[in-house]
Amino acid sequence: MRELLSTPTASLRPRRQGAPLRRRHWVAGAAAALAAMCVSPLRAAPARRVVAVGGAITEIVYALGGERELVGVDTTSLYPAAARALPRVGYARALSAEGVLSLAPGLLLATREAGPPAVMAQLRAAGVPVETVDIAHRFDGVVDAVRRVATLTGRDEQGQALAGRLQQQWSAARRRVEARRAGRPAPRVLFVLSHSLAQVRIAGRDTAADAVIALAGGSNAFGEVSGYKPLSPEAAIAAAPTHILTTDQGLQAAGGIEGLLKAPGLAATPAGRARRVLALDALLLLGFGPRLPQAVAQLADALFPDG
Repeated sequence: MRELLSTPTASLRPRRQGAPLRRRHWVAGAAAALAAMCVSPLRAAPARRVVAVGGAITEIVYALGGERELVGVDTTSLYPAAARALPRVGYARALSAEGVLSLAPGLLLATREAGPPAVMAQLRAAGVPVETVDIAHRFDGVVDAVRRVATLTGRDEQGQALAGRLQQQWSAARRRVEARRAGRPAPRVLFVLSHSLAQVRIAGRDTAADAVIALAGGSNAFGEVSGYKPLSPEAAIAAAPTHILTTDQGLQAAGGIEGLLKAPGLAATPAGRARRVLALDALLLLGFGPRLPQAVAQLADALFPDG
């Protein structure tokens, strides 16, 4: 059109032809504006920059398909493997405010244990939206956490779908536990948390280890104490566990089964003498994330190998 108007012949046309030209321009412009109005609602909203603190929360975000919005995680976020490539903001209970703020997050998703409190307050004061999620040590708690993370990240539909899949997996895991146990007495399980032989602790009630042992059909050999306590050789022998349970990471740090059984008192227990030492990945076993059905089924298989 611009080429046509630039010719000498066009410049000699009567003025009355300008009206149709203007109308054509207006119609073309209106059509373009209408097309833009029709297309704009379909454009993807800008991705929110999310920092996840807590391995279970990070797993949930990935399970919901929200990994593209993740810009940072804490050091406990080890699954899936892709999460390990993201920037780290410190350990969940010892976060770095500077590390979080450097990522300019639009949302911080954290477990209730995240801290320290001063850092959480500093982040809120800096304008970072902070939302906490309760990771309870029960299956219903996992489903609740999935739904809350889904709502906070705008993925309610994906959250409902994931909750449905988890319910099916959980039913299968419970059936597996019942079939494995088949009326047999619950094994007495001593859970050992160890980063080195100089720092060995056992798990009592009100811990993730206590909960997952019970769900898999076992009995916590130290169920009469609360929380995590230092290992006492006398108490370990008196507890007479039939199985010792630890994490893959702890077993590796101890130097394998032989190294772990060098911890005071463990070799003298029925489990130690029989070398019944079981190990699962720490986050799988204790995380109470979307893989809880898998963790319970695997532990039941290990506790009842002939079921």
